[in-house]
Amino acid sequence: MSAVAGPGRSEGSRAETRGVRFFALAGLVAAIHLAGLAVLLTTEYGPFAIMLSVLAWVFVNCFLLVVLQRPGVCAAIALAFIVVLITLSHFKFGILQLTLTFLDFLIIDRDTFSFLLSVFPKLQMQLIVAGGVAVPLLWLIWRFDPFRVRRRFALTGVAASAALIATMAVASPELAWEPFQGVNHISNLARSGVVAVSRLASTGWIEADPPANRLSLARDARAAGLPALPSDEACDATTKRPHIIMLLDESSFDVTSAPDIKVPAGYSDYFKSIDGKQRTMIAESTGGPTWYTEYNVLTGLSARSFGDLKFYVTRITAGRVTRGLPQALQRCGYKTVSLYPTYGDFLSARAFQKGTGIDQFIDMAEMGVNEDMQPDKFYFDQALKVFAREQPQQSPVFMFVYLTANHFPWWSVYRPDLTPAGWTPPGNTDEVDEYIRRQIMTAHDYREFTERLKRDYPDESFLVLRFGDHQPAISQKMLEPGIDRKSLAKRLMATDPRYFSTYYAIDGINYSPANLSSALETLDAAYIPLVLQEAAGIPLDPTFAEQKSIMLRCKGTFYACKKGAEARRFNRMLIDAGLIKGL
Repeated sequence: MSAVAGPGRSEGSRAETRGVRFFALAGLVAAIHLAGLAVLLTTEYGPFAIMLSVLAWVFVNCFLLVVLQRPGVCAAIALAFIVVLITLSHFKFGILQLTLTFLDFLIIDRDTFSFLLSVFPKLQMQLIVAGGVAVPLLWLIWRFDPFRVRRRFALTGVAASAALIATMAVASPELAWEPFQGVNHISNLARSGVVAVSRLASTGWIEADPPANRLSLARDARAAGLPALPSDEACDATTKRPHIIMLLDESSFDVTSAPDIKVPAGYSDYFKSIDGKQRTMIAESTGGPTWYTEYNVLTGLSARSFGDLKFYVTRITAGRVTRGLPQALQRCGYKTVSLYPTYGDFLSARAFQKGTGIDQFIDMAEMGVNEDMQPDKFYFDQALKVFAREQPQQSPVFMFVYLTANHFPWWSVYRPDLTPAGWTPPGNTDEVDEYIRRQIMTAHDYREFTERLKRDYPDESFLVLRFGDHQPAISQKMLEPGIDRKSLAKRLMATDPRYFSTYYAIDGINYSPANLSSALETLDAAYIPLVLQEAAGIPLDPTFAEQKSIMLRCKGTFYACKKGAEARRFNRMLIDAGLIKGL
């Protein structure tokens, strides 16, 4: 009897063990899902964002189930995935004040990883350690996961969650200010995916007239005198020409355009050109993205042609857009140099600028500093060093110089030791007075820089074009105090010129500008290369000659002229000429 009972007890014990293991593993899978939901609930705010992030969680799990069919492993991978995404989003927000978007994955390049490792040198080891811990854990879950899900059921979940995400994203489009809040990382990422896929499916990377119009566009090109490529014979490289310095004046505009702002005596004189006129430049960004204007002034093109993808314009166009100001100046014998205030891998800046014709790209590391906010005098001194090195070669030099002292934040006093003598706060809010103080510092350093050029190089001529890259993030407090976020978002989406107007000014050192006919009173940033070339006496290549015709027809506007028709036609011409490739 005992011989019969033994196996029975053993079989019952095994069944009991299997049952315990089954419920333990079911509890583990449930715990992983609860952990995922807990992560989402602590990083997402508002019912809409929470619902969208939960749908994204369901989508990722169902997508993984289609491939692996094991819910435990899929849940663990999904948890690791969203934690990594949120961590990367925090990294990005800490640098750009913008959360992660779908384009960060659609455009994956070496520069992005290189920049991350430059800013976070310990990140590589942290990723290795995390991988070393995660792989064995995933193997154990895979080994003991008793559950299986049919692919048909998982595919239904993928389709349903994707449809709901798309419906919610279309019903409530992401507002311009939302990615700058530093929250709702997963829901914002999901919404940006819907926007990016929709954009690429409808217009591609860049807005341009369709190839179906190629014959008529070819006729347009011939009528305008456009050959396939600019001719090198049009410019005599032996002619003595002025050295050219293009200064990007960070976050600068004339605050007297805002009501009730007090400024020191003579404040607005800084914004005037050599002819005594004050001119307005219309930027394509406000409050942050310098690289939109960087793209404008180097290529002569519009970042708005990339629609919702414009935030990544320099990454998208790196090596693909070769038409621009540096290339035009190279034809006339110029050495082209860029002094860039942060790491060159930032948004593929080095690759982008070299593609437009920059010979020497000197970034923060090459200048020997490890902080990307330096006094303006530092960058002026760097420019003088470059010129001293290049000047004996007797070639004219073009330098693109960035100034950073007026970068945000303005709620703290930056380098009080550099405050010019006689400075007295005008009596605005502390933030606005600090902003103005830094502008006075820039004007002081600029005067010293130009006096140094006059003294040290009396036989050389210089053309200087300086401009504000965008308004500061505090401009709405000056222009419309008390404006609510929704109204502000409407202003920005409608490109209200009050928020996009900065300045541009033209100066000559031992030089009088040759031609200021393109220097209109108000001008879109994309036309700055035209102004600079004509002021320097550079003959326009056929592409810039055609763009000048557009400028005159459109009275200084570019992208907005004829609801984008002129920009689309021009983009197609450049694509057909091989100056825009792969877009």
